[in-house]
Amino acid sequence: MDFRNSKNTDTITGPRSEDVLPHTAAAAVKVVIVGGFGVGKTTMVGSVSEIRPLTTEETMTQAGIGVDDNYGSESKTATTVAMDFGRISISEELVLYLFGTPGQERFWFLWNGLFEGALGAVVLIDTRRLEVSFDVIGRLEERGVPFVVAVNDFPDAPHHPIETLRRALDLEAAVPIMACDARRKESSRDVLMTLMRYLHSLTVARV
Repeated sequence: MDFRNSKNTDTITGPRSEDVLPHTAAAAVKVVIVGGFGVGKTTMVGSVSEIRPLTTEETMTQAGIGVDDNYGSESKTATTVAMDFGRISISEELVLYLFGTPGQERFWFLWNGLFEGALGAVVLIDTRRLEVSFDVIGRLEERGVPFVVAVNDFPDAPHHPIETLRRALDLEAAVPIMACDARRKESSRDVLMTLMRYLHSLTVARV
């Protein structure tokens, strides 16, 4: 086939200009956003990413009925089956690569690969399904991955004092826990900045 005469004018031009890594970037850090099904991981990555996020959402089917716990998220029609990916520049030199994990327990085996090389994690929780967070936090503690906890704001979710949630989740006093709205860029960015400060404090403590 003579491609010079092809009527197909589509060409691959590479990444969009806004997706190109800034030339000032000197260091990159991998951060994982974890949590149960429907807690807002894809939403957080999408709200804060400075590039068009990569998602692996697929339409939910009847095969998941009786298998997946979608309490509180009955209106969801799609779910992450592999990962979400985004990027945010904390400063001119520091870039965070964000990886959102699948929330359905049958896909949790994929977490092992996503945890590799991760400097830290954000645990998103939904107070309507707080029990799901126990296994999530347990997995991070087993792997020795430092994390912060962000309580996502859902309109019909019960509100509890932060310290009450800390006791319920059996978190150490040093682990940051805060309220957030994963739909808002500023709120999601604050969570990530809290994680960066926490990781820095752990580094200083080891010195």
